Amino acid sequence: MSEQNTVEVETAHGRISGLMEGGIARFLGIPYAAAPTGDLLFDAPAPPEPWTGVRTAHAFGPTAPKPPLGGQLGDIVSDPDIEGEEWLNLNVWTPDHRASGLPVLVWIHGGGFTTGSSAVPTYDGAAFARDGLVCVSINYRLGVYGYGYLPDAPAPANRGLLDQIAALRWVRENIARFGGDAGNVTVAGESAGAMSVLALLSRDDGLFHRAIAQSGTAHIGQTPEDATKVLKAVADKLGIEPTCRDLTDISAEELLKAQNMVSADISQAPDAAKYGASTMAGCGMSFMPVVDGTTLPKRPIDAIADGAGATIPLLMGTTAEEFRLFIVTTVLVAWNIPALYNNHLNCYSVPTGSWNEYKKGGTGTYPRDAACGVACALFTDRMFRIPTYRVAEARAATAGAAPTHLYELGWRSPVTPNKIGVSVGACHSVDLPFAWNTLDLPESLKFTGPNPPQPLADALHGAWAAFAESGQVSWAAYDTAKRPVMTYAHDNTPTTHQVVEDPRRSERQWWDGHPATS
Repeated sequence: MSEQNTVEVETAHGRISGLMEGGIARFLGIPYAAAPTGDLLFDAPAPPEPWTGVRTAHAFGPTAPKPPLGGQLGDIVSDPDIEGEEWLNLNVWTPDHRASGLPVLVWIHGGGFTTGSSAVPTYDGAAFARDGLVCVSINYRLGVYGYGYLPDAPAPANRGLLDQIAALRWVRENIARFGGDAGNVTVAGESAGAMSVLALLSRDDGLFHRAIAQSGTAHIGQTPEDATKVLKAVADKLGIEPTCRDLTDISAEELLKAQNMVSADISQAPDAAKYGASTMAGCGMSFMPVVDGTTLPKRPIDAIADGAGATIPLLMGTTAEEFRLFIVTTVLVAWNIPALYNNHLNCYSVPTGSWNEYKKGGTGTYPRDAACGVACALFTDRMFRIPTYRVAEARAATAGAAPTHLYELGWRSPVTPNKIGVSVGACHSVDLPFAWNTLDLPESLKFTGPNPPQPLADALHGAWAAFAESGQVSWAAYDTAKRPVMTYAHDNTPTTHQVVEDPRRSERQWWDGHPATS
C-alpha cells in the first residue's frame, strides 16, 4: 500500500481532514445535512451544525437503517452496515483539491429504495479521480424513513429524494473547494439510483448538467393513496397508527422487521386491491418516490414526455439479462412450469400473451430453454429495457432536446449462487465493477467470478468518464428511425463492442402495441 498523508479542506460548515494516497485525496463521511433523528426523522433535511477545529473525514460515515441482504443474493452482493446517526453524509475523491474547473460526477446508489449505501466497496471514486474528475457519492434515507407516506409529518413524502437534492446543493456550494466545477456536474445512478436520477431530471432544478441512468425506469411513482395503503400495512404489523408520532417512537430494528414483512408480501403475493395499482407498477418494490404534487409533481416519464430535463444530455444503459439477479438467487430459478410465475406476471402487469411471445425468442447467447429463461427476458424488458427506450423516445420527440445515448452490456458472469448450477449471466448490477473499474476488489469478484475482462471495464468506464467530462460518447444519439444502441460485449464477447440498430426489434414492437403497461 502506498504511503498515506493527510490533506485539509475548508467547507461551508467547517474544516475537514482527508487522506491522500496514490495522488488521490479522499474525504469520507462528510455530513451534508443534520442527523435525521428526533423531530428531524420525518422532516426535510436540515443544514448540518457547523463545527470548530478540524473534523476527520478518513472513514465512511453511518449508513441509513436498512435490512441485511439475505440468502444467496447477500452472498454475492456487498452492502456494508455502519452504525451511527449521521446518515446524511457524502464522500469526495479528487485528483487535486487545489485545482479549479474539474468535471464532477455525483453517484446515487441503488438498492430498491430500501438497501444500499455509498460505502459499497465497488463504488471507489478513486478510479474516476484518476481520470481527472471529482467524484462524489452520497447516502440518503431509505424505506419508511425515506419514502413512507405520512400526511402528518413535516415532510410527508419523498424524504429520500429531498436528501438527494440537499446533497446536490451541498455540491454546488462546496465542490470548488475540492477542485471541482459546480457548473459541470453529472449525476449518475444505478437501479433505484437511476430511478432517482430520472426523478431528479424530471424536476429540472438546474442542480446538474448531465445525467447517467443505469438499469432504471421513469415509470415508477406511487400515488399518495397507494403509498398510504403500504404504510398502513407496516403500521398494522407494529400494532400502531400510521402516523409520524407513532413511528418516531418505534425502534429502527422493529420498523425494519415490519417493513420487510410488507415488502415480501408485495413482491411474493402481489395484490393490487390491497396495495394499489401504482405500487404494482413498481414491479415488486414497496417503497419508491410518491407523486405528491410538490416534490414530485408527475411520474418522471410523464414529466419527461412534457419536456422536463430536455436540455440535459443523458446516457442510459441496461444489461442484457437484468432480471436474472432476482430469479437465479431465489427459488424461482427452479420453477419450470410457467403457471408458477402467475403472481409475478400479475405484479409486473405484463400484457396477456407476453409469455408465449417471449418463449419464441432467445436463441444463441441468451437462451430461453426453461421457464426461468423466459421469465428473465420478459421481466427484464418490462422493468428496465423498454422503460429505458420510452425515455429515449420521449426525448427524441421533444424539439431541441439534448442527445440521449443508449447502451447495453452483454457480458455473462459465470457465478452460480444456487445449487443447480445456473449462472447470474448478464444480470442486474453485474455492470457496476466495470463502470467503476474496480474489478480487482474481492467484493467485485464475488459477483464477476475470477478474471473478469479488463478491456470491457476500460470501454464502459471510459464511456462514463468521457460523458461526465464533456457529454460526448463514441456513438450516435438515439432516434426513432435507426434506434442505435451500443452493445458492450456483444454476444458475450468481452472485446467486441458495436452499435446495433433496434436490438430485439420484434419484442420492442410487442411492447409498442401495449403502451399502457410500459
